[in-house]
Amino acid sequence: MARTATAIINLNAIKQNYLHSKSLAAPAKAIATIKANAYGHGAIEVANALTDVADAFGVACIEEAIELRDAGIKQPILLLEGFFTADELEYISENNLWCAIHNQHQLDALKAAKLKQPVNVWLKMDSGMHRLGFLPKEYADAWQQLSNLEQVASITHMSHFSSADDLSSPLTKKQTELFINTIGELPGEISIANSSAVLTKAVKGRNQWVRPGIIIYGSSPIDDDELASPLIPAMTFKAKVISQRTINKDESVGYNGLWTAEETTKIGTVSIGYADGYPRHAENGTPVFINGKKSQILGRVSMDMVMVDLSMFEQQDCIGFDVELWGDNISVNEVANCAETISYSLLCGLTRRVSKTYIK
Repeated sequence: MARTATAIINLNAIKQNYLHSKSLAAPAKAIATIKANAYGHGAIEVANALTDVADAFGVACIEEAIELRDAGIKQPILLLEGFFTADELEYISENNLWCAIHNQHQLDALKAAKLKQPVNVWLKMDSGMHRLGFLPKEYADAWQQLSNLEQVASITHMSHFSSADDLSSPLTKKQTELFINTIGELPGEISIANSSAVLTKAVKGRNQWVRPGIIIYGSSPIDDDELASPLIPAMTFKAKVISQRTINKDESVGYNGLWTAEETTKIGTVSIGYADGYPRHAENGTPVFINGKKSQILGRVSMDMVMVDLSMFEQQDCIGFDVELWGDNISVNEVANCAETISYSLLCGLTRRVSKTYIK
């Protein structure tokens, strides 16, 4: 590929981050969440890298699960949103997919299904997220209905935190208590801890399954350097300087002239833009790392290009210099903050114009 927008994926970093997640939650088992093409890192490649250590994988929908099965992935795969239409149940049953059940419509479809093999069900409770799940007052009845079905092999209790990344929020403790108290003495393993709860060890006791997501890719959902320090960034997003020039004081750069030079300044154009997944709303001063030195973007990000400050390379020809947009030297969280978004959005947002290179 001639264009230089490249994402270099460190598969060993992903493996180490997954193992770190498990160590924080020991002795719990861990679902490696690889939905959304493994948060932009490549679902098949990530699953293959984790196949000797992962207890199971988590995806959003059956299409993502089929992709993994067709690639030869053997581990259990949890459909985090369950099935969308009843005709998916045959494939779920025959291919060792674990299936979330979060409403009565799904439960009734499962009752009516004729399956060759019973399904491992993850029964979801709405403990306060108010997105998916049976309400606490409905939960025991849903569990009882499932426990009477020959189509069900096992039932795992699950819920999802709304605010575990906010260490000052009382909602995580409130949701945990509601979840545990509602389950009571119902048999079955439980799962509630997401990446944030794994990092902070927010759930103790019966939490037999954790569901790390963003942290296995080396990004912390919590603004805490100590918690984030063991995580290894898995993606380095790079492009190259393709043009350079020197502009005079009071000359502006890019669309709408959002940045104006206060003095004579050497600038460069980098072959990256929002059509590649670099955020259009990244502000002036968003950091980049150029040929071993920290620099910044200048002006508005356009579809295919962005301008950067090259004043620290005044005497050098910078054409072809590598520019790290995020990775080992520039945190994806820092870029996300400069664009008023989150690292999840940036990592998932890389487009097909970006080539991926995998290293171990």
